[in-house]
Order: sequence, then structure tokens, then C-alpha cells
Amino acid sequence: MAVDATPLLGRPTGVGAFCAGALSGLARCPDLAVSAFAISWRRRGGIAPLLPRGVVTRQRAMPARPLHRMWARWSVPPVEWFVGGQHVVHGTNFVVPPTRRAARVVTVHDLTVVRFPELCDGPTLAFPDLIRRALATGAWVHTPSAYVAAEVVDLFGVDPARVRAVHHGVPLLAAPGSPPTGATGVVGAGSPVGIGGIGGRGSPGAAGRYILAIGTIEPRKDYPSLVEAFDLVASEDPEVRLVVVGATGWGGAAFTDAIKASPYRSRITHLGYLHDAALADVLREATVLAFPSRYEGFGLPPLQAMAVGVPVVATAVGAIPEVVGDAAVLVPPGDAGALAGALAGVLSGGPSVAELVGRGRRRAAGFTWDACAAGLTDLYRDAWAARTGPVARGGSRARQGSRSTGTGGWHGGTSASGSDSGGGKGAGARGAGSTRDTAQEQR
Repeated sequence: MAVDATPLLGRPTGVGAFCAGALSGLARCPDLAVSAFAISWRRRGGIAPLLPRGVVTRQRAMPARPLHRMWARWSVPPVEWFVGGQHVVHGTNFVVPPTRRAARVVTVHDLTVVRFPELCDGPTLAFPDLIRRALATGAWVHTPSAYVAAEVVDLFGVDPARVRAVHHGVPLLAAPGSPPTGATGVVGAGSPVGIGGIGGRGSPGAAGRYILAIGTIEPRKDYPSLVEAFDLVASEDPEVRLVVVGATGWGGAAFTDAIKASPYRSRITHLGYLHDAALADVLREATVLAFPSRYEGFGLPPLQAMAVGVPVVATAVGAIPEVVGDAAVLVPPGDAGALAGALAGVLSGGPSVAELVGRGRRRAAGFTWDACAAGLTDLYRDAWAARTGPVARGGSRARQGSRSTGTGGWHGGTSASGSDSGGGKGAGARGAGSTRDTAQEQR
């Protein structure tokens, strides 16, 4: 099988984290022969050092712009022209190339573009047409949550049997004491909070108590409401700070304006994008993680925070309740007062916060990349069986397919199982109802 690893190129994002984690799990599956490709003319060779052991890359050059223009209208050229014969091809970021014989799986990370188009930039607005074309030509769908699976079924009218929710794992943070990789720049107003304990290797806690937010600065993350909530908290707490980690995306002016208008702007710092070691330091030293999004298809930062014992306050939107379960404090979206109250409660500490941290650690432990890979493998088998016939799980039809594509046939395997679902939307649909509960999004 072949996986589109283009998201590994360039600065890592949440999609890149999924791609890296899923490949690491798939590489450990003994019944899969996994290859990776990049849709890029100049950077196609750049994925080789980023792939886990056991994943190979052998491809011809794939010029992205002309191919995407052609694939948006026609089913040529098939991806086999570039990567050779396959049983399954997995498009990891809303787009899956056409194939000659291989089954196709496309990951739909969220449907912000349909639910909240006003929160999206121009290129993202093309995603719905690409998803519709993939579905019309027989592709199966992977989503990171039951919530998004149900949305895909509802909004695109696809057969629920072709939609499968498989949770992500939790991206590992750099170990304590790793060499600093620094930030791409400090663009916030006010204090040099990154010089001591944040983003550097100063003594632990040198930055004092702080609320942390992680994610690209864009309207979907609703950081203006977070600044408003911080103003309410800061008016009662003279020491707490707000630290935001993430590159500035489109629509960042509202966040900048909110900081400028804040009477406590000297205690607000926006660190740019942080690489792994620096991000790990900042997250481990945080007092609480705030995740005030208006919509999420999954949400990696809350799980990363829980895994290292940082309590989480998040909004009850999209797939967030499904992912965090009872291990986070949830508040309504856009309600600065409720967000401020929840943050103040966690900052005050006490036994309830310690219990929250314990639940968070247990919750995060249930989301692994091996479980994710097991769920994806089941999806691949079903997609391949639908493509070739009901005996493709090991019968003669599968062996015939093996000969025609030049790759090994499917063997037996186990289905994924992980943490219990937090009761996400769509628990009754098969694409969502047979969810494989498996679980640095700076996106």
C-alpha cells in the first residue's frame, strides 16, 4: 500500500503529526508492505529521512500543480504511474489521487470548510469539491473522530459503511533536557517570558505560572475570546501570564488587536512556531492548557497536555468532548466569562485539579499510534475487499489481486481498540458507530 506523506515536508502541522504517527504504527504491522510518496517535483526526495524504519519510498517525480489541476477534473493520470502497483492508496490530507486498480482511502480531518466557511482561507474552500469527487469515484473515508464521520455521512450523503472513524495517537514530546531548537520568533507584546523557563533552558518555573494555548493563529481557534478571558483572570491574579504558541496564519489581526487592547498586555506573550524541544519545555511547565476553539475535528494539544500532567480547559465543540471525555473542564464556545471561571478554578489548584490531572493521564494513554494503525488496517482491508470482491481478505481473489499489482496479499489481523469514546456525535452510524476508538497540532 502507498501513503501520501507530503504533509511531512516543511514545518510540521497537525496533519503532519498524524501522517508521521500513522506511518510509525503502520510500519510495525507485519502484514503490510508500506510505501510513501510525496506530491512534489522538487522536494519528493525530502521525505526519505523523515520516514520510519520499514517504510520505503520509490516514486517518479510528481509535479503538484499540474497533477492537482488534472485530478480535480479527471481520473488521470492514475497514481500507479508514479508509485507502481498497489492494493490501497491513502490520501492523508483531504485529497486522494485517482488509481487504476487500487482501492482509495481519503482522510477528512474536519469539515470546518462546510460548517464555518467564513473561518477558512481561499485554498481550503476547494476541499468540499475534492471530497465529493473522491466519494463519487468510490473512495472510502477515514476521519479522526466519530463526530466528523457522522458529519461526512450527513453532509455528503455517503454510505456510512464507507466512512470509518479511527482516532489519532498522541505525538510524543521531546524528552526533558533535549537540546533547545528555539522559536521562529517572538512576536507578542510585552515581557520576555521566553528567556527563562519558556522556549529556552532556564531553570524550571522561571516564567512563573502561565496559561498556555497551542495552535496556529486563525479565526477557528478564537484567541480573541481567550485574551478577553485572560483579562478577567488577570484582574484577580497579579502573577499569572498568558502564553500562546503557534505560527500566525490568516486572519491573525483580530488576535493582535485583542492583545493591544488588553490592559494586561505586558503579561501576554505570543511565541511563534516552536520546534519539538522548545514546545515540550513550554508545555511541561504550563499551569493549564486553554483550548478555546470554535470547531475541531480532533484536537491533539489537549491530549499532549494530559499526557504530561497539565490540566486542560477546552470548549465543548466538535469532536473535543469525544476526545477528552471527562478528563478536561469544558465550557461553551465564545463565552469569555465561562472560560475565565474555569481557568481561575484550575489555577487555584486543590484536590479536584489533581484528580483532573490523573484522569487526563489515563485518557491520553488510551490513544496510541499502534491502535490507530490497527484501525486503519481494518479500513484498508474493507476498502480492498469492496474493490475486488468479498473474498479479498485471504481467498483466491485476493491472491489474484496480489499478482496483478505486484504486492503481497492481505493476511489476518486484529481490529483496533483503545479508549472509550466520550460520546461523540454520530455514535449510531456504522461509519461512526464502528469507530475504532484509538486515538503538536500547531495548525
